[in-house]
Amino acid sequence: MQYLLMIYRNEAEFGKMDATARQKMTAEYGAFTQSIIQSGHFKAGDGLQPTTTATTVRVRDGKTLTTDGPFAETREQLGGYYLVEAKDLDTALAIAARIPHARTSAIEVRPVMVYD
Repeated sequence: MQYLLMIYRNEAEFGKMDATARQKMTAEYGAFTQSIIQSGHFKAGDGLQPTTTATTVRVRDGKTLTTDGPFAETREQLGGYYLVEAKDLDTALAIAARIPHARTSAIEVRPVMVYD
């Protein structure tokens, strides 16, 4: 089954990281990503640009409306994701727990809907 592991982090705190801390975090993500590629769990994944680059689209009464920014204002923002293949939820949770931001932020794990 496929699971989407969504990485929520505080953009303001992330922005305060110095170059050394960013390089360390980048290296940790590289090692983590390589490990799930080698284990066969990796399907896709990427980081996202800051929410200041987001545009939200809504269609109301046949009219397309756009607003700058994310859908909702929250303390933590979606910063990236991994799509993984795992035999069950426990395996997906174990993979999510190894994501570097799991130590300081939140990782939401959701099964991908399967259509018949």
